[in-house]
Amino acid sequence: MDLHHVTEQLSVDDANLASSTFNNVNLSSTRYNQIEFSGARFNDSNMTGWLINDVNLSGARIENANLSGLEIRDCRLDGAKINGIPVADLLAAYAASRPADD
Repeated sequence: MDLHHVTEQLSVDDANLASSTFNNVNLSSTRYNQIEFSGARFNDSNMTGWLINDVNLSGARIENANLSGLEIRDCRLDGAKINGIPVADLLAAYAASRPADD
């Protein structure tokens, strides 16, 4: 099925859109709840201002991305790497370089 020129406020509930392709689509300000994105690919995408909350990104990869201003809070980081360096090692080295609190 092809949808051409859907203007806005499309509501999709309880649908199987596996193997779908979205090209040249404006999805700004959309909300996704209980979505299965395993195996999905996002290429040449603007995700400025995204909030990713309570998601499982284990095994995910971010490549060639602009992460300036990215904030990671309250996340499980075991096994996470940045440029091949374990994040736990980076955080330990940072903590060791900080002066002790008086």
